Amino acid sequence: MLAAAAAGAVLVRRLRDDMTAGAAILNESLPVNSKFWRDRAKMPGELLYVAIGDSAAQGIGASAPEHSYVGILARDIQRLTGHSVRVRNLSISGSTVATAVADQLPRLLKLKPDVVTVAIGANNIANWNPAEFESGVREIFDALPQTAIVADLPCFYLPRNERKVAVANSILRRVAAEHNLTVVPLHETMKRQGILGILTQFAPDRFHPNNRGYRVWASAFQPALAAQLAERFPVQTAGEQMNARADAASADTTETESAGVRS
Repeated sequence: MLAAAAAGAVLVRRLRDDMTAGAAILNESLPVNSKFWRDRAKMPGELLYVAIGDSAAQGIGASAPEHSYVGILARDIQRLTGHSVRVRNLSISGSTVATAVADQLPRLLKLKPDVVTVAIGANNIANWNPAEFESGVREIFDALPQTAIVADLPCFYLPRNERKVAVANSILRRVAAEHNLTVVPLHETMKRQGILGILTQFAPDRFHPNNRGYRVWASAFQPALAAQLAERFPVQTAGEQMNARADAASADTTETESAGVRS
């Protein structure tokens, strides 16, 4: 029994050492990802997608920022609407709901986004304060357009943190309902991955998702996003496009003939 306990202690220390080393490696990607999104914001697009969030929205842990859930959803928007997409990723690594209110909301209010996603609050769990969390969530949700899509907090797997997450998600869903906002089930989507998700969907720091993990995050958003895009930005079929061009040409001809009669 003593030998088993000693072996367990060694494994825990090794895991902690690996997590610390992994976190140090990922910290080097913070300025790289931030610059990527600043550069991406300069690229023009017919639709504007704005993301509010933390390091997960930045794509920390992915092999490249475009493999984050924000990058995946941006490609989905373009594919599903047929329109080019400009991305303003307002997220900041380490953000809590309070810092999102202070740093991200003022920039959001200057924009007129077509699509907004929000995934914030995971960093509140370490220093959990339900009242502060609810206050911050209310300020964020007050500023969002009705079409914003909000994710609940991700699955932390460890029971102590999961108890806090359950309270946070209860608050988030209640406040979202008051604002008639769509909430997507990120927590449940991750939880369904089970032990396979724990073993294969996290970066070396064992906190941030890797490429596989970000695909899971994106899958939590995708059904609600697709439904909203289909309603708000219906894609014309080839036949509809031809009819629209024919109607436009007919209108031009009629206007020209009318002008000729008037002259």
